Amino acid sequence: MTALPPLEIAVIRNADGWPDHFDAIAEQAVLAAIAGARPKITGAAEVSVLLTDDAEQRELNAQWRGKDSATNVLSFPQIEPFAPVTGLLGDITLARETLEREAADLGKSLEHHFTHLMVHGFLHILGYDHINEAEALQMEGLETQILAGLGIDDPYAE
Repeated sequence: MTALPPLEIAVIRNADGWPDHFDAIAEQAVLAAIAGARPKITGAAEVSVLLTDDAEQRELNAQWRGKDSATNVLSFPQIEPFAPVTGLLGDITLARETLEREAADLGKSLEHHFTHLMVHGFLHILGYDHINEAEALQMEGLETQILAGLGIDDPYAE
């Protein structure tokens, strides 16, 4: 069995209140997404994860998407969609208050909701999207499969 090139997952905290063990959860989610999506890996790679608050996430969402509101997760790919995985892959940002509110509203643990959004965000880095129904079904199906492998229920189940 050939060893995979190294993948650095840099977790940065710009807000208080994020549990320390979320570094490990972020790493586990990204590695599961790679295993599930099976991208072509051609060299060492890096992705950064910014754990922030609603205020900063709102600024990022307004600046990069023209939406003046906080959102749960944003992805900033640095590679072309479905390109080989190597080098700087991109950034994923998550807003703590939004995640906490959504997890409570959905009756899910914060850890499971965070894992789902990490997988979702990383799939965006790889090139997956949900702009149209066919893309959404493909991406949601892959997310569900990856999360099931981590023991997390289908986030899209009714």
